[in-house]
Amino acid sequence: MTRGGIAIVGAAETDLGVLPGLPEPDLHARAAALALADAGLTPADVDGVATAWHSPVDIAHHLGITPSWHDGTTVGGCSFLVHVRHAAAAIEAGLCTTVLVLHGESGRSRVGRPSRRPPADSPSGQFEAPYGVRGAVTAFTLPALRFLHETGTAREQMAAVPAVQSRWAHGNPRAWRGEEFTVEDVLASKVVAWPFRKLECCPVTDGGAALVLTSADRAADLPRPPVHLLGAGEAGESPLVAHMEDLTSSGAFRRSSRAAFAEAGITAADVDHLMIYDPFAHVPLYGLEDLGFVGRGEAGAFVAEGNTAPGGPLPMNTNGGGLCYTHTGMYGMFAIQESVRQLRGEAYRQVDGVEISVVQGVGGIFASAATLVLADRPGEGR
Repeated sequence: MTRGGIAIVGAAETDLGVLPGLPEPDLHARAAALALADAGLTPADVDGVATAWHSPVDIAHHLGITPSWHDGTTVGGCSFLVHVRHAAAAIEAGLCTTVLVLHGESGRSRVGRPSRRPPADSPSGQFEAPYGVRGAVTAFTLPALRFLHETGTAREQMAAVPAVQSRWAHGNPRAWRGEEFTVEDVLASKVVAWPFRKLECCPVTDGGAALVLTSADRAADLPRPPVHLLGAGEAGESPLVAHMEDLTSSGAFRRSSRAAFAEAGITAADVDHLMIYDPFAHVPLYGLEDLGFVGRGEAGAFVAEGNTAPGGPLPMNTNGGGLCYTHTGMYGMFAIQESVRQLRGEAYRQVDGVEISVVQGVGGIFASAATLVLADRPGEGR
């Protein structure tokens, strides 16, 4: 991929929270209309569509679009990061010119929602579900407990992840958890599945969002500040927690970020802003270590000491993250949206001087990962 040759020219979210009147296809449609308006384009300008869980053919038809390229890759919550990478490759290959990457999920109201349950003959259906592993909240406990034990991370340090992120979300009317809370509040909230307490688990919401991608050359003629894609990576590991290479480190995180950083020509030291998908409080700790921002066993103290908080040297999850802002079930799209806002200078809690933002996504229980390196201008001369 040509560094910086593809740009995000439109980005928008629907209302978030409890939306029982909007089935998932309509959440996609509303997100598409908002993102296209943001880009100064219409459905007639779109010849590529990507979405997860729902067929991109179905969604394109719902929108009145007949694409020459579509992508229905579904690998969990990082699917939309993967879509951005695939769309960039498709545009550069001449398969399409303008791509809508779409997300609409009725995670809370469950209206028009296809089944997310793994089939009985899938690996998790055969080897996890019969033993009581039912969904992310139970499956993520095993890596979290092992991470705490092996790295010496204190419970208070893991609880600092949502507490710090609540400082970013505080006062934001779009945030599900829009009030600041403390480590003590986190540890006093009820146990959901050990070691997770309620405030260490993401909420469940409804909502949608969309991105519009095109070439950087075409972006120059459009009304919004383009956000350039400098690098991207994707990787997979295992659909089963028990088959991870190491319960305390994500091999997929390491591989996807290594590819993205190499393509972008950056290191962790070049990053001004960071979004790490956070369905549960321990996942950003993995991200900080596996992407090379801190050393082994250092992530808990790094967060607890305020390094990722407002005013800290590495602003992370500045919308409040999945733990505080919103989490429809597949959060990766909303992490990208916040990076776009920060690079445009439009975020609710805007960080000064953001030139390079990294988005790290997870899919399943560390089963897949994707990384995007985004910037406010093309990469030449950095």
